[in-house]
Amino acid sequence: MAAWVFSFMLFSAGLSGLPGRAHAQTIQCVTPQQKVACQAALDQAEAELKQAQDQLSAAQSQSASLANDIAVLGAKIKVATADIKAKNLLIQSLGNDIADKESHINDLEDHIGRGKETLADLLRKTNELGQYSLPEVLLSQTSVSGFFNDIDAFQSVQQGLGQVFGELQADASSTAAEKDALTARQNAEMDARYEIQLQQKSIQADQTQQKQLLSISKGNEKAYSAVVADRQARAAQIRSALFALSGAQAIQFGDAVSFANTVYQKTGVQPAFLLAILKQETNIGSNVGTCYLTNVNDGSGLNVKTNTYTPNVMKPSRDVQPFLSITSALGLEYKNMPVSCPQSIGYGGGMGPAQFIPSTWVLSDLNGRIQQALGISAMPNPWKPLDAFMAAGIYLSDLGADSASYSAQRNAACKYYSGRACGYVSGATAYGNSVISLAYTSYNSIQSQIDELQ
Repeated sequence: MAAWVFSFMLFSAGLSGLPGRAHAQTIQCVTPQQKVACQAALDQAEAELKQAQDQLSAAQSQSASLANDIAVLGAKIKVATADIKAKNLLIQSLGNDIADKESHINDLEDHIGRGKETLADLLRKTNELGQYSLPEVLLSQTSVSGFFNDIDAFQSVQQGLGQVFGELQADASSTAAEKDALTARQNAEMDARYEIQLQQKSIQADQTQQKQLLSISKGNEKAYSAVVADRQARAAQIRSALFALSGAQAIQFGDAVSFANTVYQKTGVQPAFLLAILKQETNIGSNVGTCYLTNVNDGSGLNVKTNTYTPNVMKPSRDVQPFLSITSALGLEYKNMPVSCPQSIGYGGGMGPAQFIPSTWVLSDLNGRIQQALGISAMPNPWKPLDAFMAAGIYLSDLGADSASYSAQRNAACKYYSGRACGYVSGATAYGNSVISLAYTSYNSIQSQIDELQ
């Protein structure tokens, strides 16, 4: 195996700009002793990260002041820098492991290919030997020993068949396991690279804010008070901003965050990710939430935005009866409840903030899980924001979004859109990328707005 060079970057945390390369350190990770040294370097980096996080927690626990704000920002920069260092070390170790896995999978697939050729040859020989009856074999032999030699040959071929079958099954099982392990390592590498990008942006923002505070004279409390007041005004603006939700009355962003935090406590789905999903669902089509079912026989209805007859508001065989059951149980008039209008293809029928179609909302255990999570006995209402938020959180958690990793959340978003992970259904990957961007990386992302509310 070719020697693998373990390289990583050590980043400086000065105030002059983004973290840059301080120096490069190269460690060989080929022999068992060298691999131990590589692991020790990663352990040390993670210990430095833990120490920086403790220092940040200590700084944040102090009362608000100009000096402490500067200290908190410095501690945050130190945490981000330590995390970048640890993630780079992790990426290098994962890269080596990924190469090993890919090589092993190739070897297994080659072995399976050779095994299939052997199997085909043995099957041909078995067929040739099996075409003769016992009298024909006896008559064709000039001696008893020849007869028994043919019997032994036939039995040997059959034994060979069983052995090759067993090897192929074992190789196939090993290949599947290795591919699963490879996917997990590739996802971990993707997550680490994504976290580095986020930390670099965080450092840039914190350094900018730190420069602003350092430019204020420590004795000028009036200027510092103006900075604090500006932050408070910005937080109040964000909190009061309307969070437009399809099929439901707009709510204040602060309330939406509160609902999302409740969901997070029960499901583990990150608030910013959940809100991004709901925001994305709102923007899928221009007519979302403006259709009403009027004909229960063919699923057609009225688009109140254009005041026009609209076919395919709901799929009759799938969603009409569940929709009638939901509205009846909630004491609502089905003709007055807004649902999503159909797009260029397919059907509409999505209800409320989370855009659940009726047949999905009435899944046997979803309503019970919503009731248990919220501690309610009444039937959940898909048009009620908190109920809809919890339903989306439960569903996304089942899709793997209870993990905070980039790859898990992105795949969960793709599954929410298409039923499959990213890369399989047209449009799903773009949807997943858009959700992640809206949640974490876009200008004025949902996460950044949540942070300003803290």
